[in-house]
Amino acid sequence: MKAVLVNTWRPFHELTLQELPIPTIAPNEVLIRVRAAGVSFAVSLVVQGKYQRKPPLPFVPGSEVAGEIAQVGEQVTRFKVGDRVCAVLDWGGLAEFAAAKAVNTYALPDTLEFPPAIAFTNSYATSAAALTWPHLLNVQAGQTLLVHGAAGGVGLAAIEIGKILGATVIATAGSTEKLAAAKAHGADYLINYRTQEFRDEVLAITGGVGVNAVYDPVGGEVFTQSLRCMAPEGRIMPVGFAGGDIPNIPANLLLVKNLTVCGLNLGYYYGWSPQDKREEFEPRMRATLQQLFDWFVEGRIRPHIAATYPLADFQQAMAAVLGRTAIGRVAVLMDADARV
Repeated sequence: MKAVLVNTWRPFHELTLQELPIPTIAPNEVLIRVRAAGVSFAVSLVVQGKYQRKPPLPFVPGSEVAGEIAQVGEQVTRFKVGDRVCAVLDWGGLAEFAAAKAVNTYALPDTLEFPPAIAFTNSYATSAAALTWPHLLNVQAGQTLLVHGAAGGVGLAAIEIGKILGATVIATAGSTEKLAAAKAHGADYLINYRTQEFRDEVLAITGGVGVNAVYDPVGGEVFTQSLRCMAPEGRIMPVGFAGGDIPNIPANLLLVKNLTVCGLNLGYYYGWSPQDKREEFEPRMRATLQQLFDWFVEGRIRPHIAATYPLADFQQAMAAVLGRTAIGRVAVLMDADARV
């Protein structure tokens, strides 16, 4: 099979496509004939050895795939050959075949195509967990949610889920095109952070009260300024640091306004930790994914794929991600249907 291979830690643009053996699966795994795979900023860090998880070298990068089951392990009873699925992997996604733990594999609705399916296990699951789990942002009807990086994969997902939950959603992004996408996915108010001071705009929109919850994949000064436009007892979540800087949290603001900062490493629930608790958390994750699939079937969420690239053009796919021009997600396809 064709696959992207990481032999040594290096920038993504230095990787090459190789011919590798099809993976051998364990008894609790399935072999997926990959039709679509996701690329993300996190993957670019993984291949450089800069992510919190370092796969053993050599490895095939990529943690999101959708496709058809080609083989099932002897312990697997949930799936059969030919089933359409998506899966979150420890690694191995940018290849024509991938081995996945059955516990991290999910049956797709009939109407969900493979490219948008790659958005569910990470982008949509992260936003759903962040906004709905009681110990995290726990957004309620009638509250106000501020979504930064609103045109990215997690941002658009957060807007849609926030509206499903009954929240008023304020979206920030850096261009008219990105704000238009946020509006199309349900945002009530739009702020261009390149031309407007979002803190002032948020306070104006909320009548000086501030927002109840902040979903922040950007980090840096965006996080710090968000603390200054939050309502008392508000909750804020750093989802990532696309802006490049990890913020130092001013604890005095938390104290004065009774604010809560909550973190979410979704990989912990998928087994990406030394303890590997994926079996323990399977019911929670499977319920979260099922809710997302139900919302999709009902037409309440619409994953946006900015572009698709054939596997041979995997570097161009990552360039679109790192260039921060893509709206929604970018997918790599394993067949002739790929198109930019």
